[in-house]
Amino acid sequence: MPVPQTTSDVLGTVLREIRFATAAYRWIEMSGEFRLVFDRPGLRGVHLITSGRCDLSLAGEVVPLSEGDTVILPKGDNHELVYGVAPATSGFELAARAEGVRLRHGTAGPSTTIVCGAFVAGEPDHPALSGLPRVILIPAAESQWLAPYVEALRQEAFEAGPGSDVVMARLSDAMIARAIRRHGEVTDHPGWLAGLRDPHLAAALGAMHGDPGRPWALASLAATARLSRTAFAARFSAAVGEPPVHYLRALRLHKARLLLRDERLTVAAVAARVGYTSEFAFASAFRRAYGVPPGIWRST
Repeated sequence: MPVPQTTSDVLGTVLREIRFATAAYRWIEMSGEFRLVFDRPGLRGVHLITSGRCDLSLAGEVVPLSEGDTVILPKGDNHELVYGVAPATSGFELAARAEGVRLRHGTAGPSTTIVCGAFVAGEPDHPALSGLPRVILIPAAESQWLAPYVEALRQEAFEAGPGSDVVMARLSDAMIARAIRRHGEVTDHPGWLAGLRDPHLAAALGAMHGDPGRPWALASLAATARLSRTAFAARFSAAVGEPPVHYLRALRLHKARLLLRDERLTVAAVAARVGYTSEFAFASAFRRAYGVPPGIWRST
């Protein structure tokens, strides 16, 4: 299997593994005060403020949003979009009542227009998700690259042609991927995105994601990164937030979970494919990570 080495290759590999995909999109024109609640398990939010202003509220944190701001919640935290004081309205139920992709809500007061999307992760337990922040905020001043996406979304919402919901979803998929890439260019949040900014670490991350079952050791990963073992271990831990062997183990065990879905593979075969020479060592690591042995996990 080819091993991706460039930053863009690694990013693409990780995003394909997570399999983000937009489930729904609505162009919502609000009038007056409102409180939209988004609390469906498994659904992640993306919101573009195209006019007006509101606050994003989650877990006691309040993030002011104004025209041109975009916010993405890649971990699926429950959250609210709030303007003023108003009874809670489920954002998902409101969207479900829409005829098409465009809807209006409220009767009087200042106008706020929000493009609200919900997306899912095909692999919600992928370890790379822990390396993403709870909130990715793209301020209006830094969102010039978003303009073509917003205009395309507006056209689909207002023209409402056949398949508009599908077109909006695919536009959103591309927008989310690009937003994550740009966030990685500036973030101080420890994780694989921060690691990609270092070409040496990007090479090692690419090697691990490209072939997690290869018999990697600290020495071989350091050689891939063209660093000494000491320098590589220190730089990786500082940027990614955990030692390279821990990151690799999480990748291997996640891949093992995917392979265990195939009943034709024995536990020993799965262990070998993800880099374990001992079925016992694999089963022990799997139990520590997921609380049950791989055989029992497969049967549940």
